[in-house]
Amino acid sequence: MALENEDLLALSQLLDTKLQPIREDIRFLKLQNENDILPRLRNLEACYTSTYERYKNGAAQIDAMQSDIDIMKKVIIAHSEKFQQMA
Repeated sequence: MALENEDLLALSQLLDTKLQPIREDIRFLKLQNENDILPRLRNLEACYTSTYERYKNGAAQIDAMQSDIDIMKKVIIAHSEKFQQMA
């Protein structure tokens, strides 16, 4: 049984009718992605990137400060001992 042109046309129109809501949903999702989701993701990325840069740069400063504090502790302990010996 071969389908005739009219049958194929009717089938094509039926498929178009059934697929139309799916096409509309896809179009809506694409627009939402472009106008809402992607800009928000870019904003989040920018915030996290700038925060990462600050923490990365601050980590070296914290290490340097810890070294300075360790040295100052040793010096303070040594000076305290000398003051107690003098008293």
